Amino acid sequence: MASIWFSYVLLGLSLSAPVGPISIAQIKAGLKNGFWNAWFLGLGAMSTDVIFMLLIYYGAASFLTTPFAKLILWTAGFILLLYLGYESFREARSTVQISDSDAKKQHVGSSFLSGFLLALSNPLNIVFWIGIYGSVMATTMDVLGKQDTLLYSSAIIVGICIWDLFVAAVTHFSRRAITPRIMQYVSITAGIVFIGFGIYFGYCAVKQALSFF
Repeated sequence: MASIWFSYVLLGLSLSAPVGPISIAQIKAGLKNGFWNAWFLGLGAMSTDVIFMLLIYYGAASFLTTPFAKLILWTAGFILLLYLGYESFREARSTVQISDSDAKKQHVGSSFLSGFLLALSNPLNIVFWIGIYGSVMATTMDVLGKQDTLLYSSAIIVGICIWDLFVAAVTHFSRRAITPRIMQYVSITAGIVFIGFGIYFGYCAVKQALSFF
């Protein structure tokens, strides 16, 4: 049983590793404001993961895949990511300072909310939880039964949490080598990634809206 639980932790780690909007935002928060901001942004995103996991576990997957729900999520993701891209480019136009004093740092609550909203408005997150977690849950139920499924599913969240801690720690300890010029490049790269994903989400939102006609 312990080996099965550990394999689910590894699944959470491997699923968190690919670079996407949330990872970019977490790295940027860590480089600019330090460990706690990066970790709380990751915790905010992870809170959304827990919500999606519970919704799917209790049978809400059919609602999340309705055309109207998809349209709302694609549109929300489009707006939020374009805004984040704009903010990143706006920061890059000025000298980006790395905050050492608590007075200058973004509040960790704001970082948590940013991670939560970013994950909530990312339709790819829902595709993951319905597609991958849905199949994992079905397999686990067949082998272990419904009662133990939620326990083993929590191991995926533990894996995600470990990855968030790792990213937050690496970015925090890398800050000493980061100059304001490098931070500008980080902001530009983040802006390109955010806007790129935002345009893709907008394209999907238009396709979803046209499907109603």
